[in-house]
Amino acid sequence: MSEPMRLRQSLSEMEQAFAEEIEQERHRRALLRRNVGKRGHYRQRRRVHKRGSLRFSLLVMSLIATAVLVTVVMFKMLYVVMG
Repeated sequence: MSEPMRLRQSLSEMEQAFAEEIEQERHRRALLRRNVGKRGHYRQRRRVHKRGSLRFSLLVMSLIATAVLVTVVMFKMLYVVMG
């Protein structure tokens, strides 16, 4: 094979390898972008769930405290009325 022909062939092989590398890089960036979006969505869902659990716990505690307070006041009033 002559020198110019071999040079052209290796140049075309390099161009093809470069094009494949660019395509692989695009694919990798698309995967990374998609994973970043999934991670952000997952974090947001966890934050919302955590906040919801905290609010629910506060609601339950306030209901229990209210029930205890009403019971104590009721028995004190009953003691005052009966006593």
